Amino acid sequence: MQRVAVINVVGLTKSLVGEETPFLKQYTAEANVSSFPPAFPAVTCTAQSSYVTGRTEAEHGIIANGWYSREDAEVKFWKQSNHIVKGTKIWDQLRAELPDFTCAKLFWWYNMYSSADYSITPRPMYPADGRKVFDVYTHPMAMREEIKADLGEFPFFTFWGPGAGLPCSKWIAESAKWVEEKHEPTLSLVYIPHLDYGLQKYGPGAPEMVAELRGVDEVLRDLVEFYEARGIKVALLSEYGISKVSRPIHLNRIFREKGWITIKEELGLEMLDCGASQVFAVADHQVAHVYVNDVSLKAEVEALLGEVDGVEEVRLSESLYPVSSPGSERAGDYVAVSEQDAWFTYYYWQDDAKAPDFARCVDIHRKPGYDPVELFMDPQLAFPKLKVAQFLLKKKLGLRGLLDVIPLDATLVKGSHGRDRVHEEEQPIWITRDPHSTITSAEDIYERILHMVRGANA
Repeated sequence: MQRVAVINVVGLTKSLVGEETPFLKQYTAEANVSSFPPAFPAVTCTAQSSYVTGRTEAEHGIIANGWYSREDAEVKFWKQSNHIVKGTKIWDQLRAELPDFTCAKLFWWYNMYSSADYSITPRPMYPADGRKVFDVYTHPMAMREEIKADLGEFPFFTFWGPGAGLPCSKWIAESAKWVEEKHEPTLSLVYIPHLDYGLQKYGPGAPEMVAELRGVDEVLRDLVEFYEARGIKVALLSEYGISKVSRPIHLNRIFREKGWITIKEELGLEMLDCGASQVFAVADHQVAHVYVNDVSLKAEVEALLGEVDGVEEVRLSESLYPVSSPGSERAGDYVAVSEQDAWFTYYYWQDDAKAPDFARCVDIHRKPGYDPVELFMDPQLAFPKLKVAQFLLKKKLGLRGLLDVIPLDATLVKGSHGRDRVHEEEQPIWITRDPHSTITSAEDIYERILHMVRGANA
């Protein structure tokens, strides 16, 4: 049995390794590097689920970062229970083979209530008065207070939103070292999200990416050297590459013009009523699941999608997800894929004055689709830092408030992902010193990790 650390460096591709990443440049020169076609869609929850089960999205059921629940008539994004992911998890497989095996799952998604031995994941507290108190969830539960006492509070504001940046990746790397020193797990799965922020915000090749690349390179140097000094084999992994984009596509606005969207007015603002709508889209980066509640419209919907500017392809759900598979129960009737320079918004309102209050907030659970505009501070705000300071003061005093600082301008986004048919420079990568590490699909990662941990037993 060999101890292994798999470090998931989100957004890393061969094309990003160079002069601005001196550690990665040297490391890859001495290692084996494989690019491979990403999972479909090429998004975090789907990719990670394929990695830890060795199954396709149809089999493990994670067809995106979120989807419409037909039973609840609600869109659900970024859920956290590991029970959602179907299939035998890699830590359960290895524990069955190797009785002394243990696994640490650090900030990989679907982390709550998994059977991994040690886990840490972002998890705010939601008191009954409507406040949102930033925190993490750990297993074992006692580890939460222990690790915060040693490392300080997790810098939640840098994990997502306009303040997203390097501090959260540094904290996660330190937490991985902390868990290793305390528990010495056989397999550590570590999530380093930093590159994802700048690549979506500025776009590949932007001058701002120089600092982003240098920052993550230093975090990786420190973490990899820490693990290797302890005799742990390291694999560097990513989930997808980022495409430069310039065209947002507003499918729900198009459907609304057709009269297919039902809007419920609440306190003068517009809410999308998915259960009452005939057709609507759940957007997730460059992929959108289109749900058709009125089956008489299916042919018209398919034809319309094929005419939308920026839509490259429309895939039939039944061709992707066999009937009765976990994927088929969650997927839309059609899956729209954007062209390389385009991406899908969740926007459904026609007048910004009628946009729901959560549209101008960082609110990943309430929005009926993924919103990368949450990475930006509204440029029209006169004193944005003052507004944030006032909000934080209210929180400190135990008062409720709305941090409505997010713009409604989707053209600000410069990078996106989700397409599976991409050039090699936008494919995810797998980097190890293992000579037997060729990867041809996302599902292959499962077998490669098994092989590394089994070591002499393989």
